Amino acid sequence: MKNNNILKVAIGTVLLLLIPFIAMQFSKEVNWSPFDFCVAGLLLFGTGLTYMLVSRRSSNTTFRFAVGLSVMASLMLIWINLAVGIIGSENNPINLMYGGVLLVGIIGGIISRLHARGLSLTLFSMAVAQMFVPIIGLVFWKSNTSFDEAPGILGIFALNAFFSVLFAGAGFLFRQSSSMGAKQNEQLIEQHF
Repeated sequence: MKNNNILKVAIGTVLLLLIPFIAMQFSKEVNWSPFDFCVAGLLLFGTGLTYMLVSRRSSNTTFRFAVGLSVMASLMLIWINLAVGIIGSENNPINLMYGGVLLVGIIGGIISRLHARGLSLTLFSMAVAQMFVPIIGLVFWKSNTSFDEAPGILGIFALNAFFSVLFAGAGFLFRQSSSMGAKQNEQLIEQHF
């Protein structure tokens, strides 16, 4: 990766972190600690860097959009869990299972060597894993009152469905990108023979 791409990601991260920093000057509602800024900076920089590294594997716009959708959905999943939690509060151990969803993505990306067809299967697997988290939480932590807290059990399943749709949408885009690449390869072969 070129140094100027890393610099662009770093500048984008700093600009995004300026938003809460400026908001803190005008409102008591926004109260970030230095640790919050460090974690947010690492998440934003890591997300931008991941997008740059993976999206450069293809000039296909659909592939790049799929990469963007999947890394943004992953960032939002982490951010929400760290900020307020999805099931109960951010301190609820059930929320740690969402790390498994991200682990499915990391392992799938490694196994597929970041090829569109493999990433498609990986994102579909992440969508399924996302929906299993609240189900497992309900089955194994029945006595946990976290499902009774806001947003309630329906809200928890709706939020998980939202993330599943994002991951599945990225999976469909990767599948489309893969089939588009296959058609382009067929056309090149026909041109040469």
